[in-house]
Amino acid sequence: MRILIIAPSWIGDAIMSQTMHRLLVQQDPKIKIDIIASTWNQALFYRMPEIHKVLTLTHAKHGSFPIKKYYQYGKLLQKSQKYQQSIILPNSFKSALIPFFAGIPKRTGWRGEMRYGIINDMRILHPKNFPLMIERYAALAFKKENINNTLDLPHPLPLPYLHYNPQELHAISNKFNITDNTTKIRIGICPGAESNQAKRWPIHHYARLILKLINQGYQTILLGSYKEIKIGRSIKNSIPKNLQTYCHNLIGLTSLDEAILLIKKCHAIISNDSGLMHIACALHKPVVALYGPSDPNCTPPLYHHTKIIKIKTHNTYKQQTQHSYYNLDKYDPNLINIQPHTVLETLHKLL
Repeated sequence: MRILIIAPSWIGDAIMSQTMHRLLVQQDPKIKIDIIASTWNQALFYRMPEIHKVLTLTHAKHGSFPIKKYYQYGKLLQKSQKYQQSIILPNSFKSALIPFFAGIPKRTGWRGEMRYGIINDMRILHPKNFPLMIERYAALAFKKENINNTLDLPHPLPLPYLHYNPQELHAISNKFNITDNTTKIRIGICPGAESNQAKRWPIHHYARLILKLINQGYQTILLGSYKEIKIGRSIKNSIPKNLQTYCHNLIGLTSLDEAILLIKKCHAIISNDSGLMHIACALHKPVVALYGPSDPNCTPPLYHHTKIIKIKTHNTYKQQTQHSYYNLDKYDPNLINIQPHTVLETLHKLL
């Protein structure tokens, strides 16, 4: 059987969707899974052995609707490939158009944006029946009549795992001057959150945490996308110059694939609820995950060696510091009130 997956755009969702890929292969070891992915997250799927072929489509900007482009791509697939099924993971209407135009007989997905007719194997999501995002993806790997809620899914579910080889790790160390012959523990810091400001722990908290880590003998590496360059600079500039050598700021300087390998080089990761957090879990790295407005009951870190910090608050810290030079209005109060010493203590429990 040959199947076409329309991948999620967000990195975290793309990682979590690997659970579904693994379930498909478990049911049919000879299955060939091709996937249409965004240019910015396609590197993930090359590290998933379940994927046969990665197809790329340059997605239009949010809000645009290049239906002609989808039609042409669908017809190209119809001529060149013979898919028996497509599974559409995003909920948008336009994400289901390529499989429809490609004439794929069975088009599976959650209802999303009222996609009647475009999706002909439609599932109606009742969130209480599938509270975890990976359960919602997993359910699509099975026939509709066999899966009504999470109790009908295999337990435990196969979790995401990204593959790599040792030579890649050696090469990435050389490229970014990562010293391996040291007794210092290397901590990866991921202060971004895929353009969602509310999910970010405050910059000055990260700076205070890194200073504590350096003073305790740790090395730190800042990782993130080019959109977060200012965050990395602000954090590093907040650290005394004589100690900045122990804070390796690589934000905006790596590809996604290089970031994957650099995360693997770390002994542990401290991260907001972000795509890099999910990558770290898929590489089996200890993770301290900082949650604000997002729900760890839906998208938790999918690795047993993790600690979640989530504090419900009434703006206490924000009120006490409203006259300081820190601009706290853009941060979620729940994240503001997570203190650096709490994160450090939590990290110590993982190491």
